Amino acid sequence: MTTVTSPTRTVRGHVLPAPGTWEIDPGHADVSFVGRHFMVTKVRGRFAGVTGAVVIAEDIEDSRVEVTIDMASVASGNPTRDDHLRSAELFDVERFPQATFRSTKVVWNGDRGTVLGDLTIHGVTRAVPLEVAFEGHARDPWGGDRAVFSARTRVNREDFGVTWNVALEAGGVLVSKEVQIEIDLETVLGNA
Repeated sequence: MTTVTSPTRTVRGHVLPAPGTWEIDPGHADVSFVGRHFMVTKVRGRFAGVTGAVVIAEDIEDSRVEVTIDMASVASGNPTRDDHLRSAELFDVERFPQATFRSTKVVWNGDRGTVLGDLTIHGVTRAVPLEVAFEGHARDPWGGDRAVFSARTRVNREDFGVTWNVALEAGGVLVSKEVQIEIDLETVLGNA
């Protein structure tokens, strides 16, 4: 006899994922960034190589997240810019092929919260807060249970040793120091 357990649960009136390991589906993971060019134009990029898991604990605040990003998988819609992003002047993917995020604390309220964690980029680790929302649950056509999460944060890229820039004649710099990070993840509940 098999026991069917629900992939979601209700906690204080909010539907949340059931406890378990929810593996990131790399084909449905979007880790992207937005910076400014000439201090005005938004430039967007994303990383296709994203792996990891969200481990949901019985007490949601005991949950944890681990994510690895393949820095060479960066794509901004411009091959020349992508090559520059991968170069030693910026991400230096030959020396630092991966970025990682490992949670250290979860503060949760309803269907959203803050996940504090250590973000490592370019060999430098800094504490970063992610504003996270649980977007919902779906069952895929193959019987898998999916939990969808989104997250946002802002970082100063120079804090991670990514300092290349060009001063502009009229003032300012070519590439903004502040970068917004936007994350949308589908996760699949692993077998118990």
